[in-house]
Amino acid sequence: MAVGVLAWAMGLAGCGPADPTGGTTTDGTTFRNPIEQTGQDPWVVQDGDFYYLSQSRTDGTIWVTRSAARNLTRMTHAGTTVQVWSRPLAGAPNCANVWAPELHHIGDRWVIYYAATTCSGDNALHRMFALASDTSDPMGTYHEAGQVTDSANRWAIDGTRFEFRGQAYFVWSGWPGTRNGRQNLYIAKMADPFTLVGEGVRLSEPTYDWERRGMPINEGPEAIVTGDAVFLVYSASGSWTNDYCLGMLTGRGPDLLDPAAWTKTPEPVFAKTKDVFGPGHASFVRSPDGTQDWIVYHSARFSGAGWDRIVNAQPFSWADGVPVFGSPISPTTAQPIPSGQVPA
Repeated sequence: MAVGVLAWAMGLAGCGPADPTGGTTTDGTTFRNPIEQTGQDPWVVQDGDFYYLSQSRTDGTIWVTRSAARNLTRMTHAGTTVQVWSRPLAGAPNCANVWAPELHHIGDRWVIYYAATTCSGDNALHRMFALASDTSDPMGTYHEAGQVTDSANRWAIDGTRFEFRGQAYFVWSGWPGTRNGRQNLYIAKMADPFTLVGEGVRLSEPTYDWERRGMPINEGPEAIVTGDAVFLVYSASGSWTNDYCLGMLTGRGPDLLDPAAWTKTPEPVFAKTKDVFGPGHASFVRSPDGTQDWIVYHSARFSGAGWDRIVNAQPFSWADGVPVFGSPISPTTAQPIPSGQVPA
């Protein structure tokens, strides 16, 4: 079963000598961010000895990378990358601006959730869609499984799926109406991997100053699930700004569709530093030996770079049952490779 939103363990990390070139040092014991020189919205999921990275490209294609065995920090350098989907022909509702694909292991198949709009490129027509694998191989062929929508069928991007206490949920970023200007988070139960139940419930809106820089935005929700809580880590403020950051909602109780079951952390849980700008849209995995928890996220290549992004990774810890992400580690700082990682 894939690891991405399951129970989590605590992990620690130290520091080592810097590698001036970035990536993994020649002795294989440390690495420096970025782990990918180009990338955005990095969704990484772990299955057995391998990590899988799903990403879209500007030509409307979706690609899946399988790492070398037990190696997180050199996924595309030493792994295998295949194209699993190409946007359909003119007239389709999902043929332009393909964003943030997420690869999920559900039963004996794989599902990719992604956002796309019509061939006109009209952002107002962005909706969520799904691909379903034809076999149990995440690197194999996929077919279109249609739109994933609630009954309101409004603008939607950055959809993610998680399970809590036997129920599957879908969370996405959406407009409260039909015009751009604010993005909220919405949640709905799932009847199956492609069908939402009823109309989505507004889970969060950008009310704090740190959620409103550039534009009031909550997007990129990703779940860390424990036995008694869901930690929904989301991106806040304009993604093109240095102030893009991560916030967190904590959900407890039997009814996650009740907004009162959720508490928002009043400060960002992961934000810019003097040399890391716009950290956001994260995913979460464990080290190859399962003893550490890691966050994989994108950031701006330099101050003011906007959507010119790189992909980074670092461990995170826990305190009183709550994830603690700390601050983005400087690209000048060498980190020990993930525990149990095999050089590739």
